[in-house]
Amino acid sequence: MLHPFGRIFGLGDKVDDEIEDQGNYQDEVVFINIDAIEANRYQPRSIFNEEKIKELAQTLHTHGMIQPIVVRSIDQEAEQYEIIAGERRWRAAKSLDWEKIPAIVRNMTDKETASVALIENLQREELTVIEEASAYEKLIEMHELTQEALAQRLGKSQSTIANKMRLLKLPEQVKQAILQKTITERHARSLIVLKSEELQLKVLEQIIERDLNVKQTEAQIERLLSDKKKPAKKPRLKGVNKDMRIAMNTIRQSLDMVSDTGIDLETDEQDHDEYYQFTIKIPKKK
Repeated sequence: MLHPFGRIFGLGDKVDDEIEDQGNYQDEVVFINIDAIEANRYQPRSIFNEEKIKELAQTLHTHGMIQPIVVRSIDQEAEQYEIIAGERRWRAAKSLDWEKIPAIVRNMTDKETASVALIENLQREELTVIEEASAYEKLIEMHELTQEALAQRLGKSQSTIANKMRLLKLPEQVKQAILQKTITERHARSLIVLKSEELQLKVLEQIIERDLNVKQTEAQIERLLSDKKKPAKKPRLKGVNKDMRIAMNTIRQSLDMVSDTGIDLETDEQDHDEYYQFTIKIPKKK
């Protein structure tokens, strides 16, 4: 049995009505010009499987549309509508060049329409992890929830919500690779430990070019992190007077003392024509 999400999100029973099996509908079904209907602007799904749309179109061609779509009016004078639920059916019907499509017209606000689209797709569990994470983010924003509160309302663990949403911080190229199923969620999750976007994209390129599995990807990332931790070679002090050598060594000893306290310093020394340059990065958190 489905959870009464409409009541959970404070939107009333009408949201649940769209998520429940619409085969039991009691609303009046009307036939609307298919060109007068627009896709849901809040649709979390960014990629529609064309093969599945063709399969659905074949089913519609053979059996007709048993389950009407649900729409709302967005311009009464122009008789324009926006889909609330049933976008795959609408796309399949369009591919068959249908002129009209059976629909139920509901009066819903933007917030209610968005919630239905997000929750309906989350329940179907057909979204990519990026689409799922984006849906969580939008629900949190719309209903002013914490991750923990959203997890409770969806019957999921807070760590599940957090882990999915963490992927949204990855570079756009990585997110597109997930959407296109070029890499898996586990590939993407392993990239999070690389704080540099440049390194994340570098490893992404290696995953795709070398067809790395997750274990190989994690090993490559471990090598990169190990190389990064190696101390930079200190330039040899040639032709420098005694006082300068003492000053340079004092700075190095001081940095070593700070490192001994457990702080992971990043240091770099450069030998220029007129001076020596020390660059020191001290993380704000240990």
